[in-house]
Amino acid sequence: MAAPTLRVFWLGRRLSLGKWLEPRSSGKRESHSGAQDLLMTQRKRGLFKEIFPAKGVDLELPELLASGAKASTAQTVYCGFDPTADSLHVGHLLTVLGLLHFQRAGHHVIAVVGGATARLGDPSGRTKEREALSAERVRENARALRASLERLSAHHQRFFPNGRTWGTFTVLDNAAWFSQQRLVDFLAAVGGCFRMGTLLSRHSVQSRLRSPEGMSLAEFFYQVLQAYDFYYLHQRYGCRIQLGGSDQLGNIVSGYEFIHRLTGEDVFGITVPLITSTTGAKLGKSAGNAVWLNRDKTSPFEFYQFFVRQPDDCIERYLKLFTFLPLPEIEHIMQMHTKAPEKWGPQIRLATEVTKFVHGQEGLESAKRYQMITDGGVSINHKQVTDPESVLVVGQHILKNGLSLLKIGKRNFYIIKWLQL
Repeated sequence: MAAPTLRVFWLGRRLSLGKWLEPRSSGKRESHSGAQDLLMTQRKRGLFKEIFPAKGVDLELPELLASGAKASTAQTVYCGFDPTADSLHVGHLLTVLGLLHFQRAGHHVIAVVGGATARLGDPSGRTKEREALSAERVRENARALRASLERLSAHHQRFFPNGRTWGTFTVLDNAAWFSQQRLVDFLAAVGGCFRMGTLLSRHSVQSRLRSPEGMSLAEFFYQVLQAYDFYYLHQRYGCRIQLGGSDQLGNIVSGYEFIHRLTGEDVFGITVPLITSTTGAKLGKSAGNAVWLNRDKTSPFEFYQFFVRQPDDCIERYLKLFTFLPLPEIEHIMQMHTKAPEKWGPQIRLATEVTKFVHGQEGLESAKRYQMITDGGVSINHKQVTDPESVLVVGQHILKNGLSLLKIGKRNFYIIKWLQL
């Protein structure tokens, strides 16, 4: 496999008003293969939920992806991640994985950190306005998210090769094309392309307008900025596909309408399902149930435990959504599970695959060492320890002579001499 390229851009130059609507530059792209069955496979996995417009499902989009390989022209796909916190969480993983599946099929993918849009706050799926963040806080969060995306890309490249030639993985920040622009110039250039009736009809807008808190102008304007993101990437990078959570469909449609009005070209949107807790609540920072990808916020052990505790009724679905395992292999794993459900084979495989993707091999090994403690495989001075957070107590875990007898598993014994008590 040719090594995929990670390109990180932090564009800082100012775009003049005349370049707001500049034509896309032409140029040849690399040749890639393996795109023909991409949509079918990901729909079987359950990763691709909705495709917009509907006419693109059976004909236009499959032809676009297939012809891209035949014509030595890979497609470009993007997804946005707003830095409202200093870490991504499990709820973001499916959109990241969606991008990576496109990359594995030979297409170019762009992860856009929303350094500008995070200042407004996306109202999609929310019952009240987000807490405003300072410009400096957003910049710090954006740097953290960019590092996390780079790390995921590196782990993907290192641990999950598939023998194909991959497309590129690029990280951008939309602050590069928004932060230095003048409001009046922007509105004069693009504002006339949006119809108020259409913007007001979006589900995210309607639900907020009917709520006691209502909706701020900043939140209402969010979908315009996201639509411009799509247009900008379409013009600069030839991007024709936007990926997002199922709560992003309205914003994706706004981008489609904006681009079609200006260029007459069709673009496409693909949504991935939202991940919910066992109670049906959306996983995320706002719901207070986020499982973070940053190990300082959720340790590799806690992260591993989240997946290893998943019940049987969702484990096959999660193997299809959260891993790169081929579908026949997942089917085999589930068949073996029916013969020995007490071994929790699918749960362990799921936790292993996802923890390695997020935290690397070292993080996975660390999580499994903590797992041995919770499974009762560790004892100190012949007393079983099942809590990794246990505090060692002098007289109980540490003898008066400063020694401890550590037993790991059935045959591994260690005498520990504590130098300071």
